[in-house]
Amino acid sequence: MIPGVYTLTELQQAIAAAPSRWRPLVFTNGCFDLLHVGHIRYLQSAKTLGRSLVVGLNHDASVAAIKPNTPGQPPRPIVPAEQRAELLAALKPVDAVVVFAETTADPLITALKPDVYVKGGDYQLEILPEASSVRACGGQIEFVPVEVPTSSTAIINRILQSSG
Repeated sequence: MIPGVYTLTELQQAIAAAPSRWRPLVFTNGCFDLLHVGHIRYLQSAKTLGRSLVVGLNHDASVAAIKPNTPGQPPRPIVPAEQRAELLAALKPVDAVVVFAETTADPLITALKPDVYVKGGDYQLEILPEASSVRACGGQIEFVPVEVPTSSTAIINRILQSSG
């Protein structure tokens, strides 16, 4: 067992047992394949919006579905889910990580009922797949500005360009 990494049932039980430790609960989700400073600043900003920060982490199969294999690129994810979860759980702003298999975080949102749902400023409300689930649970949606414009894909591309 990795401290800070929960199953959905374990996390629901922890929240129910000590709501004052968790609420207001901030929730975000993503692949977090190659952890970089953009992720860190994003998570730090998200944490300021509530008492606890829960990160929903896409499992390997859902990352592969979201980021299909591109010719000349390595298959995604680069880092397996268990390792990505451990890295995220070790970060100061993150209170819990829960790995999920779906391509959207709708089931986690429905189960956890976050007070605040956070995505990066590169997203827009109109194309946010989880928006209706957040609204149905009475949560608010916040967008955190992108402070460091980078991505795991950009890092991979830079490595490939320098080696080719």
